[in-house]
Amino acid sequence: MNDPTYPHQGMVTCAHCTAPRRLDGKNYAPTPIMTHFESDYGAAPKVELPIGTEITMICPDGSQKEWLGFKGTITENPYYDICRTQYDIQIKGDWKKLLRDHRGFHWIMACGDYSKELEYAVPKIGVNWTLV
Repeated sequence: MNDPTYPHQGMVTCAHCTAPRRLDGKNYAPTPIMTHFESDYGAAPKVELPIGTEITMICPDGSQKEWLGFKGTITENPYYDICRTQYDIQIKGDWKKLLRDHRGFHWIMACGDYSKELEYAVPKIGVNWTLV
């Protein structure tokens, strides 16, 4: 789960102060421990996924009527002044549609291409699915 920035030039930065470390179920991603960004207190992980990791992102809306999604590639684990775990993601698809139809405060990211599974499953819960 992460907080998105606005898409720009085919990229989007997503961040949160928590993230899983063993996305393949076996190996830990490098994870410096820092303070929580907003409070500068406590501990928060900065999970650094490998550059080139393919992802699928779900951008749900609060009314549960239409979810947007996209496939992408992690291009950087930057150190911006935002939540600690951060990913710059190259969007594969119509990033301008994503910018126009930006929705939801929290996006959900999975490592790998799950676009076919989402296309199949999301309508079964009564929600429209759009892959940008």
